[in-house]
Amino acid sequence: MPSPVLVRAVGANPPRSDGLPKVSGQAAYTDDLKIPGMWHGATVRCREARARILSIDPTPALEADPELVFISARDVPGGNVLQLIEADWPVLADQELRHPFEAVALVAAPTRERAVQAASRVVVQTEALPAVVSLEQALALPESEQKILARCAIDHGDVEAAFAAPPDGARVFEGVFRTGHQEHIYIEPQGMIAIPQPVGFEIVGSMQCPYYIHHALCALFELEPGQLRVRQAFTGGGFGGKEDYPDMISAHAALLARKAGKPVKIIYERHEDIVATTKRHPSEVHHKTLVAADGSLLAMEIAVELDGGAYTTLSPVVLSRAVLHAGGPYRCPHVRIRGRVHATNTATNGAFRGFGAPQSSYAIERQIDRIGRALGIDPFSLRQLNAYRLGDVTPTGQVLDESVSALECLELAAARSNYLERWQKLEQTRQSARTAHSLQGIGLSLVWHGSGFTGNGEQRMKCSAAVRLCAGGRLEVLVASTDFGQGTSTVLAQIVADAIGLPVDRVEVAASDTAFVPDSGPTVASRTVMIVGGILKRAARALLAELANFLAVRKGCGVGDLRFEEGRFRGPEDADQGGLELVGDDYLAEHGRLEITRHFEPLNSAHHFDEETYTGTAYPAYGWLCDVVELSVDADTLGVRVDKCTMACDVGKAIHPELCKGQVEGGTLQALAWGYMEEIKLDQGRYLNDRLATYIIPTSKDVPEFETILLENPTSCGPFGAKGVGELPMDAGAPALQAALDCALGIVSSRVPATPESLLADFVAGRVLPDGAAPALGESLPVRGDS
Repeated sequence: MPSPVLVRAVGANPPRSDGLPKVSGQAAYTDDLKIPGMWHGATVRCREARARILSIDPTPALEADPELVFISARDVPGGNVLQLIEADWPVLADQELRHPFEAVALVAAPTRERAVQAASRVVVQTEALPAVVSLEQALALPESEQKILARCAIDHGDVEAAFAAPPDGARVFEGVFRTGHQEHIYIEPQGMIAIPQPVGFEIVGSMQCPYYIHHALCALFELEPGQLRVRQAFTGGGFGGKEDYPDMISAHAALLARKAGKPVKIIYERHEDIVATTKRHPSEVHHKTLVAADGSLLAMEIAVELDGGAYTTLSPVVLSRAVLHAGGPYRCPHVRIRGRVHATNTATNGAFRGFGAPQSSYAIERQIDRIGRALGIDPFSLRQLNAYRLGDVTPTGQVLDESVSALECLELAAARSNYLERWQKLEQTRQSARTAHSLQGIGLSLVWHGSGFTGNGEQRMKCSAAVRLCAGGRLEVLVASTDFGQGTSTVLAQIVADAIGLPVDRVEVAASDTAFVPDSGPTVASRTVMIVGGILKRAARALLAELANFLAVRKGCGVGDLRFEEGRFRGPEDADQGGLELVGDDYLAEHGRLEITRHFEPLNSAHHFDEETYTGTAYPAYGWLCDVVELSVDADTLGVRVDKCTMACDVGKAIHPELCKGQVEGGTLQALAWGYMEEIKLDQGRYLNDRLATYIIPTSKDVPEFETILLENPTSCGPFGAKGVGELPMDAGAPALQAALDCALGIVSSRVPATPESLLADFVAGRVLPDGAAPALGESLPVRGDS
């Protein structure tokens, strides 16, 4: 095969392929789509956290509007469950409600207004049952009464022996760290359209994973794969929230479409989207850490408890990633980690950017901060001492044999932000301040994040991707990987362009449509660039080799005599043998079609993961990130303003540096907001702040100055050395922000989010540093010792 002379699309910043349609208003999102004869669906929901369903009476709705269609659980085929990891998520509640606003029935009518009115007229009678409405309540139950949705464990070294016989001067530190729900707030709410076919359906809508929907609905309706087509419309954000829940709304739309015999569209308005869909898992993480006098980590015992909500959905794999990241990017010879997901009578929790790692990363980073304070070691030096190096071994026994950048990220972020000097100065300022009304702080965190599916997930998925030759020497990329704002289509086109040696504008990415594209796996887990991009690179190189063989036969020369440069084949003595458009069109004229499909192959044959013992290679590669957060706090209100965030992030290779920076900065803003702003309040399992008027998210005025530094320490597991970057930024922002609050206020928070109210509660409870914040907070706040 001729080696292509690269045009170098990779590392450049070509315009986004979806940019013009979006900014010009030409992009058609799900609610923009109009289909002749289309009806609209609405969902009947109940407010109870847990209740027995006594009756569902649609009579008032049918009498008021006889034309409408009504469906309850008795109309659902396939066992009335969606097939995810466990078959326990009912399409419609039957006999018992297990969380507030669970769907119990569906209606469809010719207009959305009529459908909503009909849903409000359906009468559901229930009998309340005892409910568990929080993780705290679940953990307080006797162990025999706890309902556990998932478990996993890691054992490394001999933890019991380490704690039993510590070296002289070693100390034990214990801490408990809690995080709450987080709402995705994608810009476009959930929406789906089901179009009935003579046999089966066509589904179109807002989604991350077309084949997830395809698998779920084929199982539910007992369809053959060819009887169901799923295609993505333009999708306005996902953050994990459109990974699993679209299965549910697709099933609802399909049930109504089948009964009505017409296309049915279901679009959630924002309130319904918030109360009904999945959230980030709340967590409680317990740390017990043995530390040498010099700060070296000697042993860790960690318990990760997650709130899964009412049903399992993706909780087992969220827990898995949380547990695997719980020890942080730090070497430690003795580690024991236990993880559990508890069922509660709250709405199901599911995929969210970071997938469990933000919860456990927050806990280990706050524990490291506490250890440093107690030992008198600054946050930078303690992390520098313990951070992973090349050749270190993780708690699963994985040897980190390449692309380890913990120290590089730490040292670069600290240097760019002048962290040590500023931290020491601000620490002194806090200790001496008595009348300041605005207090400054600086904080640091260091995290890692595994790219791709955990363990053997990619081998089980066996995903595929393809490259097709089109007329005029153009290429079409065929993948199920979706673009929902992160730039997937642009970046995959760049990878294929450089793999074959073409300008990027000669490569197009086909729409994600199960009728035409192979199953390249879900667009999740920081896997798209590294895993799918790697498959596409191999497919593109194979396509070039096929064309070279074809040309060599026609020209009577060896393949080794050909090379491909700037879109043209050249032969002996640099003779021009024709461009890709000429050679490609000749090939198509003779053979009719050229489409090369490649499948996932293990990235390293030596990598293996035992999913029973949780030992081996958990991830083929890791991204590394250090955040330094600088902020100001109003001493009277405890209101926080983030002034600057410096991020040093190892991405392996930045395929599109501007899009890569956008992922880092957007993910960091989301993480910062989780750390101090975004809070879901519940009452009896129901969300109280269930609208954008009351669920507070950052606006443009809350965006700090970002300094984003992209490190490129390539991995052999990704195309051109690239690793995943989409989730990594979510892990670092919250702990860095709360470390900055420690520095500014001397109030030590151990929960997310650290709102002004929770900071005040921490202060009143005495959770402050010895030189703490009381003198600086103003006369309006009670000082320590006051009643």
